[in-house]
Amino acid sequence: MHHHILPLPPLAIPTDRNGADGRPPRFRPRKQQGSIPRPSIRHRPSTLNPLGAAPRPRQALLFCSLLVLSGLQAEPPDPRMKERLKMVEDQMEAMGIQDARVLQALRDVPRHEFVPPAYRKRAYEDSPLPIGEGQTISQPYIVAYMTEQLKLKGNERVLEIGTGSGYQAAILAKLCKEVFTIEIIESLADRAREDLKRLGFQNIHVRWGDGYRGWPEQAPFDAMIVTAAPDHIPQPLVDQLAVGGRMILPVGDMVQELILITRDESGAHEKRLMGVRFVPMTGEAEKAGK
Repeated sequence: MHHHILPLPPLAIPTDRNGADGRPPRFRPRKQQGSIPRPSIRHRPSTLNPLGAAPRPRQALLFCSLLVLSGLQAEPPDPRMKERLKMVEDQMEAMGIQDARVLQALRDVPRHEFVPPAYRKRAYEDSPLPIGEGQTISQPYIVAYMTEQLKLKGNERVLEIGTGSGYQAAILAKLCKEVFTIEIIESLADRAREDLKRLGFQNIHVRWGDGYRGWPEQAPFDAMIVTAAPDHIPQPLVDQLAVGGRMILPVGDMVQELILITRDESGAHEKRLMGVRFVPMTGEAEKAGK
């Protein structure tokens, strides 16, 4: 005997029973298989504008132009970014540098762009490198340490004595409002100025000259950093340090120490930090120390 299963009749729509709230229940018709629902005009998709509204011709042209320009302005990937990330991790974070803004600046600034071509392969090593004229670019850790000691917040005007390659000035420029930097060797000042301009830094002012007496017409400064060692602390620099300011510099001849100077209403105060080795400060610093 064969049993036939009869299909259930379609669901009846009651018309004489009210819901729990006393209102007649509402039923929506079932969608039939294969039917295409009619889209609401309010939500009708658009193929011209991802925001959903069909743009006018001028708006569409502008939108397309922006897409093209954004593609043209996209920067190529930095081939040495991995080296910088490793440098920061192994040489700075592992050695106790904690200021997040300083660490990010060191990740962002391409150190190899400030190193002569013959030494660019070694740009992210933990060592100073020659830049010509008997001068060097400082060891990355020392750059990070001295910068961190300034405790920059972003709105400072900073004076640097000893531009050198321009790398330290580039790091500072990422962290403060304005950098004024002085280099006594003309060829280095010119090269640093060109490199900084080429790399897009607009808040750095490079001057060729003797930095012993600072930059009086731009004083006072919220922070100072000296990247060559005098055998004494130059008083003109202390005089140009603002109240509440901080200055860091190496001091000494054969034996050098890194010294932090802070200034308050009562005067300047010194704190010795560590032993270092920098190139000597030349020019008037040599005469004044004798």
